Amino acid sequence: MGLRMLLADKVSIVTGGTRGIGKSIAEKFASEGCLVIITGRNSNHGVKVCEEISKKSGRKALFVQCDVTKFDQVQSMVQKVINEFGKIDILVNNAGGTYVARTGVGIDETEEEWDSLLNLNLKSVFLCCKAVIPYMKSRKYGKIINISSIGAIAAGRPNPGYHAAKAGVLGLTIDLAFELAPFNINVNAILPGPIRTEFWNNLTKNASDLASFWNEISKGIPLQRYGLPEDVAGVALCLASDLFSFVTGALIPVSGGIPIPVYVQGATYNFSISKF
Repeated sequence: MGLRMLLADKVSIVTGGTRGIGKSIAEKFASEGCLVIITGRNSNHGVKVCEEISKKSGRKALFVQCDVTKFDQVQSMVQKVINEFGKIDILVNNAGGTYVARTGVGIDETEEEWDSLLNLNLKSVFLCCKAVIPYMKSRKYGKIINISSIGAIAAGRPNPGYHAAKAGVLGLTIDLAFELAPFNINVNAILPGPIRTEFWNNLTKNASDLASFWNEISKGIPLQRYGLPEDVAGVALCLASDLFSFVTGALIPVSGGIPIPVYVQGATYNFSISKF
């Protein structure tokens, strides 16, 4: 008799699941028997990703176009999932992003940029939780995984709107974990460090040699390598499964050791991309 998959017959929503970390999480969940719904803004790309996941895992994957900063669209997306599958076991709040790195970002960030970054990286998490939690409460079961950033506690360069939003995700995670514990709903956060995805493309567009950029970044990481989306997906799988049923309110860095104050190759650890 074969081993039962970790997420057999579970239903999950992964926001921003069409690329990078979100896509890897969706793929990992599907490989463990989960029915995956991914959201994004590009319908053509999203449908293609779902087809790839279904073909690879043999599990159904569904794309729902949704702007997660708009509550009416979030509600509509969640209702579609409930109408078709009757439940939501897992919510991964992964959607997020930041602007192209530019000189003088710091406190010179405009009010419009600030609002946009908080909407995408923090408000979206609140809205998705708000829409999903009533259905989890009714079944007294749920796993919520919020994707924050190591930048929330150890900034590599000034990016106040993004880092403030990601720090807000940590506060929201702790608060919801406390509030929802009586309903058997686990709420945890992952803080990815330098994970090599498309997220970094704009941030590193001024680097003359991308390979050199990542090599330099790796030198400042205690584990001496940059991360991959699968590194985050593995942790997300554990948090989504019942292996971690007694874990809630945890803030888990997936960052190769950042920000441990250790000595690496004779030099004090320093994570900064400012030179690029």
